[in-house]
Amino acid sequence: MYFQIKEIILWSKDPSQEPRRLKFKVGMVNVISGVSRTGKSAIIPIIDYCLGADRCMIPVNTIRKACGWFGVLVDTVQGQKLFARREPGEQKSTGDMYLLEGSGIKIPKVIPDKNFTVDGVKRKLDELSNLTALDFDTEGSVSGYRARPSFRDLSAFLFQPQNIVANPNVLFYKADTHEHREKLRTIFPYILGAVTPHYLASQHELAQVRRDLRKKESELANVRQVTERWLADIRARVVEARELGLIENLPEMNAPRSELVLILQGIVESKTDDLRASNETISDALEELRALNEEERELSVRLSSLRKRQTEMIELQQSAVAYRGALQIQRDRLGISDWISGNQNRDHDCPVCGNSLESATGTVTELQNALREIEQEAGIFEAIPASFDREFQRVRQESDRVGEQLKALNFRIKSLESSSEEAKKLQYASLAVSRFLGNVEQALQTYAQLGTDSELATEVVELKDREKSLQASLTETSARAKIDRALQSVNLNAGRLLPLLDVERPDDPVELMTTDLTLRVNGVSRSDYLWEIGSGSNWLAYHIAITLALHQFFLELDATPVPTFIVYDQPSQVYFPKHLKEDFDETRDHPDWKDDDVEALHRVFKVFSQVVGSNFPNFQIMVLDHAPDRLWNDLEHINLVEEWRYGLKLVPEEWL
Repeated sequence: MYFQIKEIILWSKDPSQEPRRLKFKVGMVNVISGVSRTGKSAIIPIIDYCLGADRCMIPVNTIRKACGWFGVLVDTVQGQKLFARREPGEQKSTGDMYLLEGSGIKIPKVIPDKNFTVDGVKRKLDELSNLTALDFDTEGSVSGYRARPSFRDLSAFLFQPQNIVANPNVLFYKADTHEHREKLRTIFPYILGAVTPHYLASQHELAQVRRDLRKKESELANVRQVTERWLADIRARVVEARELGLIENLPEMNAPRSELVLILQGIVESKTDDLRASNETISDALEELRALNEEERELSVRLSSLRKRQTEMIELQQSAVAYRGALQIQRDRLGISDWISGNQNRDHDCPVCGNSLESATGTVTELQNALREIEQEAGIFEAIPASFDREFQRVRQESDRVGEQLKALNFRIKSLESSSEEAKKLQYASLAVSRFLGNVEQALQTYAQLGTDSELATEVVELKDREKSLQASLTETSARAKIDRALQSVNLNAGRLLPLLDVERPDDPVELMTTDLTLRVNGVSRSDYLWEIGSGSNWLAYHIAITLALHQFFLELDATPVPTFIVYDQPSQVYFPKHLKEDFDETRDHPDWKDDDVEALHRVFKVFSQVVGSNFPNFQIMVLDHAPDRLWNDLEHINLVEEWRYGLKLVPEEWL
């Protein structure tokens, strides 16, 4: 998901002060350099807080004492968005937020008042990421770790704060807490693209089919419990029919069950002029039948509407895929205009023919404008909203539920109609005969349900077939196999970056472990987890390699919910102790500085430059460090945002 930082804005509690604005470039390595206690490590908490964090981790005293609002301006496929959040005061956080959206946003001097809530911002970010609305819990448990993925879960891939960037025990942001660790384990297959929304929907359907199957099989088992007691009851009813005069002769003592059933069926179906149904009975039956027919009509209309809606939603899914493909083709064809424009020199005529390049410049500009329009349209129609999956699942379940109601209603109507037939309009000779025939009918219906072609047995067979089909579908698109392929790609990306960094075992393959949320280095004789390997420089190198490798993989996917930026805080800490950081910009001849440490840090910035350059302009890196600009001023794609030294800090002195 294209999502990069344009600005970080601070508003003073004094409304007469101008906002403090830090401007970043998209598709670049943006560096804020400076000495200690200038506010560099507050950048990650500010971004996280403005993007909906549950707690405000921005340092107190100086920063929170001086600032009334914090904001972050981001660039997305849908245009620019300003997310501003009020300083929480004595609270852990506040839900007061201010949101502006548009193609170009003018930063207000003063935030007038909140116009949004943090929950609303979280929903908007979830939709912008096009995250699925389905959860990972198909059995209906109450575990929050298997809830649907959210934008907040993606922060694990966006930030490497000072306590994480070279940590041997924790690889991802906030993975040092149990709650975030368990949720990250759950969503990792989805983030890697191995578990798709369609796969989740199939899992939910399979779970529902299995619940229905258990219920139907239980009902069928109860019906099929034919015992000697039931057979004795059938024989007793035949004897009772002879006593009531409904049959002339008793069958033989050892007559088979089928013969006894035929005798009882003949009694129920026979027409006797002596038996007349009362007018009151017929009238009540007709009134009930009329009400049932009306209810059937309403359910039929409802079922038809639901099935039509389900068909339309399927067609919408197919149309959306085709439309996104058409837009991508147009964007690919027009993308050459950006390259031409970047390599064009408008100050010189053509060196071959001497003609002016003004007309060609205009044509390139027209192509670039067309590309921007296509990208804006693609942003507006990036994908069907994530809530679509949830609505589709609801419509399907509602359709199944209404279908079950309609089946039950049809059964009642058939039963009532059979009792309202002309044969049933005959009056019973006595109350005993009436009760007897009713009991016999019920017994015969139970017997009919014992057959293998009964409706209940058919439903069980259909559910078993659907279960097998879903199981086969989920097996063919095995998530495990997709996870393995995705991790193999990530590991290869990391393996290409490690030799460029300061690491002791650059040629040993690394393996990202999504269950343990760490990595393993596979040597010739043994494999070692990250925490088993010594040296802060090794930990830093593996952190940088694996996080950048993940983003390289995300950028290769057709669609990813992960924003296209990452922030590193103090990567130089493993090379330069705290007591040296204050004078790190003074001289290269400091006796405690080692040339190989300076070179190792230069290699880190070189890797940042190469990764951004190979993915320009779709990826952005932000670095917060003590290192001066001479460590990267010979590299491309690096932008010095500000250098906080000699009194310049995040919060202006006049605000204090």
